[in-house]
Amino acid sequence: MSRHYFVESTLRGFAQALSRALASEQLATRRGLLQAFDPRVRLFGVLSLVVATTISRRFSVIGFLFAWAVLMALASGIRLRTLATRVWLIVLGFTGVIALPAILITPGNTVVAFGGLSLTEQGLRTAALLILRVETAVTLTTTLVLCTRWTHILKSLRAVRVPAEVITMLAMTHRYIFLFIETAGQMFESRQSRMIGALSGPEQRRMASRTAGVLLSKSIDLSEEVYLAMLSRGFRGDVQLISEFRMRALDYFGLAACLLLAGTTAWMGR
Repeated sequence: MSRHYFVESTLRGFAQALSRALASEQLATRRGLLQAFDPRVRLFGVLSLVVATTISRRFSVIGFLFAWAVLMALASGIRLRTLATRVWLIVLGFTGVIALPAILITPGNTVVAFGGLSLTEQGLRTAALLILRVETAVTLTTTLVLCTRWTHILKSLRAVRVPAEVITMLAMTHRYIFLFIETAGQMFESRQSRMIGALSGPEQRRMASRTAGVLLSKSIDLSEEVYLAMLSRGFRGDVQLISEFRMRALDYFGLAACLLLAGTTAWMGR
């Protein structure tokens, strides 16, 4: 990022974050595989597949679940580019850093040795298994989030007896993130309208530190205002929707299919 366009780059980042959130909301209203089922079925089914992925130890089984997750995402209207840029590359970067020590410290059959360090077959297998497992689980959960409205996810969580306090924290966090981005964008836009010429490096750092301090102060006050606004609109921890969830024959069939698939893969992946 060029130092002469710090404010412009920040504003573009905020705009892109909001546009991605809007695109996710629009995707949840389209026709697709997951969108055809009741939100509770989507939640239970995806969570069961995530559990099966977590406890499986065989590459073939986890690879099958990964392929199933990709096919399910494509059938639900999610593009491969979205999965690659928003899921696979990011997860590969973070998980790869975590899995890297396992390649070097896991004892076993040496594949490559250099400088007193050795790459073992068992270490490579452990690292690859961890990365594939995380990629599969995150692909499943991302598909669920992109294809389901946030309020429907929260109400589905209450259906499995998740405490109301947890639902409140999730609802507040989700709403507060967007208010936080909107406030930060307004602050940077206001700063940009009062700027003439480019700022030097030290001036940009001082502006960023001052903006962060003001934004932190605003966030503390804003959090209380958001919570009071939610209470004034009847929020008491339970998500209230105009539309009620109703299970159909298709939903029961989908739930049974997901549970059967999760149970079978978990047993085969032991």
